[in-house]
Amino acid sequence: MSNDLRALEQWAGALLSRLQPGERKALTRAVAQDLRRSQQQRIAAQLNVDSSPYDPRKASKNFRGKKGRIKQKKAAMFTKLKTANYLKTQQDENQIAVGFVGRVASIARVHQYGLTENISVHGPEYKYPRRELLGITTEVRRLIRDSFIQHLQKFQL
Repeated sequence: MSNDLRALEQWAGALLSRLQPGERKALTRAVAQDLRRSQQQRIAAQLNVDSSPYDPRKASKNFRGKKGRIKQKKAAMFTKLKTANYLKTQQDENQIAVGFVGRVASIARVHQYGLTENISVHGPEYKYPRRELLGITTEVRRLIRDSFIQHLQKFQL
C-alpha cells in the first residue's frame, strides 16, 4: 500500500511542479476537502476501513431508566466527531493531512487503535473495540486521483 501511495505522490508531484504556489495550494485544499468528505461519509455509515461495521456500543447497565420517560433510539456513534469542527484538514502547496485535533484527537486515537482508557477521571478502565475512523482504501486512492485530475483541469496545464 505504501508503494501505491509513493507512486501516486511521484505522479502528482511531477504535475504539481508545473503549477504556481497559489494554484498548488488551491488544488491541495480542494483535494483535502474531498478526502475529508469521503472519510465523513464512511464514519456516518459506521464502517471500518475494510468495510466491516463498527462494533456496537457496550449495553447500558441502567435497565430501569427514569419513570415516565420514553426510551429513545440509540444515536449513531461519532456524529459530532465527523463534523468539520473536529475533523480538520491541513494543507500547503506540497502536502495534505486530514485528522482530528485537541481532546477529540485522543478520543479518536483510542477508538482507532482499540486502546484501553479510563471511563472517567477516577473510574474503571475499559478496552474499547477497534473502530477505524480514518484510513486509506483503494476507493480513497481512486477518489484522490480523480479529485486531483478534476481540479487540475481547472488550471489547464
